[in-house]
Amino acid sequence: MNDVKKRYLQLDEKSGRSPAGFKSFKFFEGQSIDLDVFTRQLVDFGYRPQAKVLEEGDFSRRGGILDIFPATFEHPVRLEWDSEKILAIESYDLVSGKPFWDHKIVILLPKKVHRPPAHSDITEELPISTFVDIRKGDYVVHQQHGIGIFAGFQKLERPDGVKEHMVIRYSGQDKLFVPVDQMHLVQKYATLGSRRLPKVHRLGSGEWRRMKMRAQKATIKVALDLLKLQAMRKAMGGHAFSKDAPWQADFEKTFLYQETEDQIKAVAATKTDMQAAFPMDRLLCGDVGYGKTEVAMRAAFKSVMDNKQVAFLVPTTILAEQHYQNFKKRLTDFPVRVEMLSRFKTIAEQKKIIAEVAAGRVDIVIGTHRLLSSDIDFKELGLVIIDEEQRFGVKAKERLKEMRALVDVLTLTATPIPRTLYMSLMGAKDISVINTPPANRMAIETHVVTYDKALLKQAIEREVRRRGQVFFVHNRVEDIQKIRDEVKSLSPESCRVEYAHGQMPSRVLEKIMVDFLNNRIDVLVSTTIIESGIDVPNANTIIINNADCYGLADLHQMRGRVGRFTKKAYAYFVVRTGKPLTPEAQKRLEAIREYSELGSGYKIAMEDLEIRGAGNLLGMQQHGHITAIGFDLYCRLLREAVGSLGRVTNN
Repeated sequence: MNDVKKRYLQLDEKSGRSPAGFKSFKFFEGQSIDLDVFTRQLVDFGYRPQAKVLEEGDFSRRGGILDIFPATFEHPVRLEWDSEKILAIESYDLVSGKPFWDHKIVILLPKKVHRPPAHSDITEELPISTFVDIRKGDYVVHQQHGIGIFAGFQKLERPDGVKEHMVIRYSGQDKLFVPVDQMHLVQKYATLGSRRLPKVHRLGSGEWRRMKMRAQKATIKVALDLLKLQAMRKAMGGHAFSKDAPWQADFEKTFLYQETEDQIKAVAATKTDMQAAFPMDRLLCGDVGYGKTEVAMRAAFKSVMDNKQVAFLVPTTILAEQHYQNFKKRLTDFPVRVEMLSRFKTIAEQKKIIAEVAAGRVDIVIGTHRLLSSDIDFKELGLVIIDEEQRFGVKAKERLKEMRALVDVLTLTATPIPRTLYMSLMGAKDISVINTPPANRMAIETHVVTYDKALLKQAIEREVRRRGQVFFVHNRVEDIQKIRDEVKSLSPESCRVEYAHGQMPSRVLEKIMVDFLNNRIDVLVSTTIIESGIDVPNANTIIINNADCYGLADLHQMRGRVGRFTKKAYAYFVVRTGKPLTPEAQKRLEAIREYSELGSGYKIAMEDLEIRGAGNLLGMQQHGHITAIGFDLYCRLLREAVGSLGRVTNN
């Protein structure tokens, strides 16, 4: 080892001490550790031995297999031992038991960990992300020394014996040796979709310190904005909704499915917010089909029971139509009036609805950005529900920003938020996350295939034979009718096959969508207008043509249109025969095929661009700072800023 290497090993050992009171148990694939020693460590950390893992804090041992549900994890993990070495670490689905995400390194926290106490020291060294999923050759960020390249593990002689170290290569052939007990200081480098490779730093140059300081100042501004908005809402006051009316329980019983634990928590948090004396501003995140709409429906009903009107804002006309139909069905037995405002209504119909809303004769109005127009007046607006806010334009977002200080706002998004960002925003933003899939939900059988008429014919016939429906996505209006004819030739003779796209006359499009929702159309060939929120329980096969042309998050969203019931669902991602795929397209298709288990939306989002929602939550002006220091460290600095400023504000 040369002098430079030695010098930085010593510096790292001195400056990388864990903050006071911080305790964690770190382990990694390939580590030599006795299984009995490992389980004793779990007991010391407050974990309970059980016959089967059922909830956070449980662990279960079966021979050389150990299942653990760590504190703060969305899913349990399974460790497999080979003799005295950890062979594999994987997240698995609690219901099916199937693994869906492998890990290289895990940082496990004691059982009683929720959020740092309000007055504790929150520093950048406290871990947020509990996985360090890095492989040799990956770019990593060390909190003190900057961006380098992970070169694997190496055993080194130390005064207290031979110890495992992470090896990080820096510019100029410098190497940093990080003891395993300081792995929480290292995270995989990730950013918001930048294709440029990060700059590898030179150890001790001072450049990293300057970049980190600039990012730190930027996070203070973000934290201030978040806390200012929160303080303004509390200072202005608002309508404190009453406790649940007797009809609330009756309405909630009309839900046809068993609520998940996360849904129950999200509903409770939303109701508590609504009953507070200042306006609610809650963000509800959940994978496609995980039941966010039901939370929104219960909030809307609560608002109406307190004689307050509800505006439900959605990004597409198609989604407005579906929500309108669903609300009408659920509210059949209750004296609640629901209307829809979109281009599916004539000018005369729109004028009439607007007048009725202003007079207070409409309780819930569902619509697109048309709801934000200057001619819309509510008599007693109490709640605004926003579905996928990032899909609205700048003007709409500005109008929504004004509303947040005046009325209760519940925002829904299917973009999963990484735990790093979630933890960093806690204390500055009210967030609920639905991670548990609905009961009896099955993973979608996913295939990436070349265009093969025989295969597609077989897929359509199988679905129709079991009296189901099929989505066929083709995102080119120019030849969609031709594709519809081809799909018709592949379908059973008795099938009704129609096509739909956003440029059709609104009345025609509305009729087609209502017919499909009511099972009068067997196969719908459409553009991506079906991507967001469309819920057709009887449609359980989706075929996506030219799948290589879509982003990974879009592919995942479209796949989420099926598999929303208890039937087995199928998704076919089709590419043209002989068409050369770009490396990026190949990677996307491999990822969509690999991450098909329940709960994979989080992993897909991280693969896609580290998360689309981050830009929406933090503001795109922060993009440069995130690129400079990496997403995880940015979030740690943001959490530190929120914690520090929050203490000052509270005092």
